[in-house]
Amino acid sequence: MQLKPVSNITAALAAATLPLTQVHAQEPLFEPEWNFDAAFLYYSEGDDRVDAYEGVLQATRTNADDQILVLTGTLDVLTGASPNGAAPQNTPQTFTRPSGKGEYQVVPGDTPLDDTFKDTRAQLNLQWTSPLNRAMGYSAGLHLSKEYDYLSLGINGGLTRDLNQKNTQLAVGGALFYDTVEPEGGVPVPMSTMAIRNNFPSEEAFQQAFDATRGDGDDTKTTWDLRASISQVVNRQLIVQGTLTYAQVEGYQNDFLKVLSVVNELGEAQRYLYESRPQRRNKWGFFGQAKYHFGPILDVSYRYMSDDWEVDSHTLDARLLFEFGPHSLEPNLRYYSQSAAEFYQPFLMEGDSPRYASADYRLGELDTYTLGLKYGYRMPNGHRMALRLQWYHQAPQSIGKTEPEQLKPLDLYPSLNTLMLQTSYHF
Repeated sequence: MQLKPVSNITAALAAATLPLTQVHAQEPLFEPEWNFDAAFLYYSEGDDRVDAYEGVLQATRTNADDQILVLTGTLDVLTGASPNGAAPQNTPQTFTRPSGKGEYQVVPGDTPLDDTFKDTRAQLNLQWTSPLNRAMGYSAGLHLSKEYDYLSLGINGGLTRDLNQKNTQLAVGGALFYDTVEPEGGVPVPMSTMAIRNNFPSEEAFQQAFDATRGDGDDTKTTWDLRASISQVVNRQLIVQGTLTYAQVEGYQNDFLKVLSVVNELGEAQRYLYESRPQRRNKWGFFGQAKYHFGPILDVSYRYMSDDWEVDSHTLDARLLFEFGPHSLEPNLRYYSQSAAEFYQPFLMEGDSPRYASADYRLGELDTYTLGLKYGYRMPNGHRMALRLQWYHQAPQSIGKTEPEQLKPLDLYPSLNTLMLQTSYHF
């Protein structure tokens, strides 16, 4: 599956090495210079769910003519248990593993978790930035990410234009990604019924039924996005930025690990269906950010995203940087809220036959809260180190669907608490 850590420190490193406006504010260097950033993230979900470990090494070379080359390598490792989308029950449940090799059981009352959730991702990004003249610049980049069952290739590029004595910058850019999913056992046929070994008289009969739920051995999707932004230095204390984005995704967008429960009028699970999502998704958004220096530095941002799956999201993020000589402290607070996709269903009733349906809580209505504190230290030799601790709370919400009697006392929308620890070192 595609790894998507809640807090990706690759982006954090990139943000740390570029100013808000990304203007060519740095004076030309007489000698080419290499700088390095190393970071490590530990991410741990409660209730014995997913643990993630992410390491990043970034090398930045700045030439005398303000040309900048950035090479970033990332390694992610995920282990633990992840919700498979089925609804909890008052009786034990048995599920076939996504590969078709073996099965796993869930005890009564528990959220169904696939306890073999694991993956490793290696990622490499290359980014080149160069001025075209005193007022314009360009950037171009390559992306490669490989997991056991997922390959992602991408390119990106952009142009910048400085105005108003470099106090204003206009920027446009875009990216194109081509992803291939190769699940072990093949790609599930959307809305087909999971074959469970105990329901068949022989291994051969089970294997035939399992094979009938498989399509091709792999599938693909293409993503392209466009963005346009303006950055403005308002005065010596305030700088602001606004960005508009549009993206389109076409191709395979299901999560082959996710299923839905089909229940009777009492709420008893009768079978499990592999999820089905539309093969096209259009997304658009706005991002605004302001940094204000009044002694401490206040960094506030807001992001609005919407798509034709009817998912609307709002993100508010606030950070306050205090500096005490070589030391710094930065508390931060983040709030995220989203509406449910039009095809999100926590379960299906017998007789329901939608074309698209998913019980993935990430497509449901939910609110999240992140509270964190970062400590930084600037060494006499110019090296910098930082340590960030964050607590993340995820609260899925009911979409108001009427629940059969057996499901009412069960937790269909379990909350989740996560601890994140991040360290970084610049040299």
